[in-house]
Amino acid sequence: MKRLGNIYDQLCSIDNLLLADSIARKGKSKQTGIIEFDKNYDQNIADIYRELATNTYQTSPYRHRTIYERKEREISILPYRDRVVQHAIMNILEPMFVSVFTRDTYSCIKGRGVHLASKVLQKYMSDTEGTMYCLKLDIKKFYPNVDNGILKSMLRKKIKDREMLQLLDGIVDSAPGLPIGNYLSQYLSNFYLSYFDHWIKEECKVKYYLRYADDIVILHQDKNYLQGLFDRIQRYLYDNLKLSLKPNRGPFPTSTGIDFGGYVHYPTHVLMRKTIKQAFARAIKANKPKESIASYLGWAKHCNSKNLIKKLIHEKL
Repeated sequence: MKRLGNIYDQLCSIDNLLLADSIARKGKSKQTGIIEFDKNYDQNIADIYRELATNTYQTSPYRHRTIYERKEREISILPYRDRVVQHAIMNILEPMFVSVFTRDTYSCIKGRGVHLASKVLQKYMSDTEGTMYCLKLDIKKFYPNVDNGILKSMLRKKIKDREMLQLLDGIVDSAPGLPIGNYLSQYLSNFYLSYFDHWIKEECKVKYYLRYADDIVILHQDKNYLQGLFDRIQRYLYDNLKLSLKPNRGPFPTSTGIDFGGYVHYPTHVLMRKTIKQAFARAIKANKPKESIASYLGWAKHCNSKNLIKKLIHEKL
């Protein structure tokens, strides 16, 4: 795809802003920020349009809170009007981002996702001789350590519209790294690693490779090959993206199970990750709402979980 130009007017159009609003509020209409926005809806949409059209829009201050899902993380939250702007941007730029991504990455891409990633990993592991060992990588504090200057330089390789770049620069520079919780951060983080994906596949010629956000799995028949690849990846990430990897315990046999995307994968079957299984059991024991239980059942249907479900239901009875 050629560098994008003359796209800012599409971003600013009232039709695009109304579409962005409808997407941003989907399933969230009872949130306080949306209720407040709707009290003066027409004026708020008009204000966003005016600020974008006159290049005076600035990202609002973030509100921060800490969540504890597997690990402690700080989430950055923007007012609803800023979320509308980010959805408006993605309405225009999503095809560009997707055109850069390889088929080996699964986060933030329509038609993919964690369950497809799990399914593909299981398919790879069916080649038992070619996938005897696994190299599992995790980037150290990935979102906070994204280099704003490098990211802006990468965006300029795909976009030449000056006003769009000015808008994106303001959002990128609104915080160090990429704020976890920003809608746009999901795509920018994927984009930041997209050239690394191409390097892995096209320069390193890696056959069995998957990435979901900053969780990376590489499979190979040779343990020593994977150890050497780990060293090459470390150098590439630091030299090109100013990122580093968490300490690695070395390539391990796939027969011991690969924890990836909420599941533990074995050559012959897939199980639910222990922490999710425990949360599922607590939800049933606490009589959580049907919607909550249904979400866990949704996870369960993508793995070998019949015995788990029978056990949890039996214990409840």
